[in-house]
Amino acid sequence: MRVFAILFITLFLLPGHAFAWGDEGHQIVCEIAYRLATVDTRAAIRKLVRNDQEYDTFSEACVFPDHPRKRASEHFINLPRTAHELPPEGCPGGTPCALNAIENDSAVLGSKGKPADRLIALKSLGHWVGDIHQPLHVSFADDKGGNGIDVSGQCSGVLHATWDTCLVVKAVGTDVSAAASDLIDTLTAAMKEEWVQSEPRDWANESFAISEDVKTHYCVMQAGACTKADGAQVEIDHAYIATNTPIVRERLLKAGVRLAHLLDKLFAD
Repeated sequence: MRVFAILFITLFLLPGHAFAWGDEGHQIVCEIAYRLATVDTRAAIRKLVRNDQEYDTFSEACVFPDHPRKRASEHFINLPRTAHELPPEGCPGGTPCALNAIENDSAVLGSKGKPADRLIALKSLGHWVGDIHQPLHVSFADDKGGNGIDVSGQCSGVLHATWDTCLVVKAVGTDVSAAASDLIDTLTAAMKEEWVQSEPRDWANESFAISEDVKTHYCVMQAGACTKADGAQVEIDHAYIATNTPIVRERLLKAGVRLAHLLDKLFAD
């Protein structure tokens, strides 16, 4: 396995939110996608990744936009506190967001462009699809998607990191291959058929609904706005983990299923 350097960048230097899902979450999403993709798609992925200087496999390569951070605003989607879904077109506020990222890299990957450009698009696209399924990456800018909310109990740090990594580890463990197998074993044909009948904007709206859900403890609905609870600290206890473990597992699996479907379409074209 090739060795690649991971550059740790402190949160206050980063515009927008912190990393999504953590490396394990992103790798699980892309491992699921790779396994569910068609034989031809897997062959096309291997052909591109074979020339990568940092990563051996697609799942490893899906952390690429985080190390170091690239295209910062495209990792997330910021909405107004009074919003309850995304606007019908474009990114909120006109700032490039995860929707642009998925669209742009899909176009590059599906083109007849240079293999080096298509490789970067492949590594990036896998990451963006993971990002848009992490609930707190579709949220609010003023607290950087929960980075301004402290947590205590079974997870430490802030709420965003809790969803990035701590809840993922508690839901599926740290072994990427085993986690992918575990999640795929729960997938039914009906689930797959339903999940692929959607677009990135739908995926983002699903994430935003979870961010606003009272069970997430991210914000409080007051007078039609999801307001920040100033000074609040969220306790990550057994009840919080039990409630949100099925959500984390489903978001990872949905992301993998949808990424596989998207890659199959792009490589078929």
